[in-house]
Amino acid sequence: MKGTKSSKTIERVCRLRAHSFVLFSPLFFPLTTHASEQTDSIMMKDTLQEVTIYAATQHDIVPTQKLRGTRLENLSAQSVADAVRYFSGIQLKDYGGVGGLKTVDIRSMGSNHMGVFYDGIQLGNAQNGQVDLGRFSMDNIEEIALYNGQKSDLMQSAKDYGAGGTIYIRTRRPTFAEGKRWNLRATMRTGSFGLRNPSLTWEQQLTPRISASVSAEHTGATGKYRFRYRRVLPSGTVAWDTTAVRQNGDILAWRAEAALFGQTRKAGEWTAKAYFYDSERGIPGAIVNNVWKHHQRQWDRNAFVQGGMRQRQSDRYEWKVDAKYAEDRMRYLNPDPTLMYIDNRFLQRELYLTTAHHLTFGKHWQANISTDWQWNSLRANLNGFTYPRRNTMMWATAATYELDKLRVLGSLTGTHIFDASQSSASSPQYHRASPQLAVSWQQNPALSLRGFVKRTFRMPTFNDLYYTDVGSISLKPETATQYNVGVLYSKYIRHPWIKKVELKGDTYANLVDDKIVAIPKGSGQYRWMMMNIGRVRILGSELSAEGVMRWPHGWKLNLQGQWTWQRAQDLSDPTDNEPPAGTYGGQIAYIPRHSASATAHLSWQQWGVNYAFIYVGERWHNSSNIAVNHEEPWYTSDMALTWQGNIRRVGARVSLECNNLLDQQYDVVLNYPMPGRNWRVTLQIRI
Repeated sequence: MKGTKSSKTIERVCRLRAHSFVLFSPLFFPLTTHASEQTDSIMMKDTLQEVTIYAATQHDIVPTQKLRGTRLENLSAQSVADAVRYFSGIQLKDYGGVGGLKTVDIRSMGSNHMGVFYDGIQLGNAQNGQVDLGRFSMDNIEEIALYNGQKSDLMQSAKDYGAGGTIYIRTRRPTFAEGKRWNLRATMRTGSFGLRNPSLTWEQQLTPRISASVSAEHTGATGKYRFRYRRVLPSGTVAWDTTAVRQNGDILAWRAEAALFGQTRKAGEWTAKAYFYDSERGIPGAIVNNVWKHHQRQWDRNAFVQGGMRQRQSDRYEWKVDAKYAEDRMRYLNPDPTLMYIDNRFLQRELYLTTAHHLTFGKHWQANISTDWQWNSLRANLNGFTYPRRNTMMWATAATYELDKLRVLGSLTGTHIFDASQSSASSPQYHRASPQLAVSWQQNPALSLRGFVKRTFRMPTFNDLYYTDVGSISLKPETATQYNVGVLYSKYIRHPWIKKVELKGDTYANLVDDKIVAIPKGSGQYRWMMMNIGRVRILGSELSAEGVMRWPHGWKLNLQGQWTWQRAQDLSDPTDNEPPAGTYGGQIAYIPRHSASATAHLSWQQWGVNYAFIYVGERWHNSSNIAVNHEEPWYTSDMALTWQGNIRRVGARVSLECNNLLDQQYDVVLNYPMPGRNWRVTLQIRI
C-alpha cells in the first residue's frame, strides 16, 4: 500500500497488497503539524469496509534515538545535557552543579567529532570545539534527536554530512487551537542549591500563514551542596574521608529568544530566529591538595541570528537556504596570585551560509547537492596572540536508491579550509574528502537490517593551532572511520494490554587516527604543546528496548532501556606497554566498559509517576589502567510525581522531583564531586 501524509490525516487506502501493509510518505514534504509525534497515538490506522490497516513508517537507515513529547517532558532534565544522558553510546562530561560545564561525545570519538544543530543550523565554537549543552534550557525544546553518522534525510547542509555524529535540538513551533490566536506558557522552578528558574513563552498568530514566538528565562543558583569525599589508596588505606560544602558554583544567567515562522503559498516555509544568552558563573575547580575552595570566574555572552527558507518548486525539485551570524564573548578570571593571575577575554565571530537542492528522478532515485561557506575569527587580549581567521568551503553530493525492501544512501563531502593569522605568512590549508555508504533492508513492516561505513575528520581548533606557547600550526586533522551494523524490530500489537514493542541493536567499530593530544613541553608544569600522536580503536555494542502498555480505567505504562558496551583502546605508542603503568591497549580516559539507562512512566488520568535510572561502570582517568587511576562505578535514580489538568480553562502542570534519590556520592570527572540527593518543584500554567 502506498499513501502520503498530509498536514492532518493519512490519506485512505489506494491499493491493498496481501503480503504487507506499509505506509510510505515523501521524505521532503513540508509538514505543518506533527501528528506522528503525538505520544498518545499508539498506532496509526484507518478503517475500510471493516478492515483495519496498521501502517508502519519506513525506518531510518542510520541508528537514531529521539526524545520528544511526554517522555521528554517527564525526564528530570533542566538542560539539554541532562536529557541526552539517556541516549545510548553517549559520554557526558559534567563538572558538577547547576552552572557546571557539560560537554558530550558519541561512541568515544571525542566531543569535537559531534555536531550540535539548533533548529537545523550547527552551533559552532572555533576556539576550542566545545559546545556547552548546559546553557540550552528544556523550557523551549520540542525534540532532541541523536544520529550516528548522519540523518537519513537527504536534504541537509554539507556540515550535516561532514559530522561523525549529530545532536539535533528543535525548539517549539507554535500551534493554535481552533478559534485561538495566542498562547501563553509560564513556568517557575525552584529547589535545592538556591535554584530560581522562571521562564515565560508567548506565541502569537499574526496572519493565517505567519506566527511568532518570544521566550525568556532566568536561572540563578548558589550552587552550594554538601558532599562526602572519600579516597582509598591502592593499598586499601583511606587517604581522606570528609564532608564539605561545594563552593564557588553559583550562576546567574539570562536567555531570550524570538522567532518568526511562515508558510509560502506554494508548499514552502521560512523561519527567522534571534537568540541571546548572558551568564556569570563561578568555577568550583578540582578538589586537590586539600584545597576545597576556588575563586575563578567566567562570563559568557552568546548571541546569534539565523533564518532560512525551504521551497518545493515541483514534484521533482525542492531547495532550501539558511544563514547565520553569531558572536560569542567569554571572559575568564583567576584572581588567585598564588597560582597565576589570569584575566583572559575572547571574542569569536561567525558567518555561515548554506544551500541545498533536492532532486527526484522517477520512483527509485533521489539526489541532493549542498554547498556551505563559513567564516570564523577569534580575538583575545593575550600577549603575542595571532588573531586567526578561517574560511571554510564545503560541498556534499548524495543520492538514495529505493527498490521494494532495499534502500541505499551514498554521499561524498568535500571540505576546503583556509586559515590566516598575523603571525604566519604561510597559514595552514586543509583539503579533505569524506565518503559514506549506508544500506538498509526492510524485511517486513516490523523488521529492518541496516549498516553504514563513513569516514570523517575533525579540524584542529584555534586553540590547538594558535594558542600562545601551546598551539602548533603543523597539526593535521584527526580522521575517523566508522563502521556500524544493526537491526531494528518495531511493531504495534493487537493485544488488550501490550500496544507496542521495539527492540534495537547495533554493533560498531570506530578507528581514530592522528588524534590531537597535549603533551608536556620542557620541565614546567604549565607549558604544553599540541601534537598528532594519538590512535584510538573503539569497539562497541548498543541495545535498547521500549514497551508501551495500556490497561483498563486509563492506566498506561511506558518502559524504555538502553545498554552500551565499549572497548576503547589507546593504541598511540606500541612501545609504551611496560607494566605496571603502560598505556598501550588501555581503556581511554573516562570511557566506561558498560553503561546503561532506564526510564519508566506510569500514568493514570491526570497523574503521572516517572522513574529514571542511569548507570556508569568502572572507568580510568588515564589510559594507564592501573589501580591508582581507577574510578568506581556510579548510578543515580531520579523520581518525579506530576499532575496535569485544567483549572477554569487554564492548563496547569505541577511536578515534584527528587534527583539522586539514593544520595549516591560520585564524580563524573575526577575531583569534581556531583550533588547528592536534591529536590526541584515545577509549576507551569498554559493559557
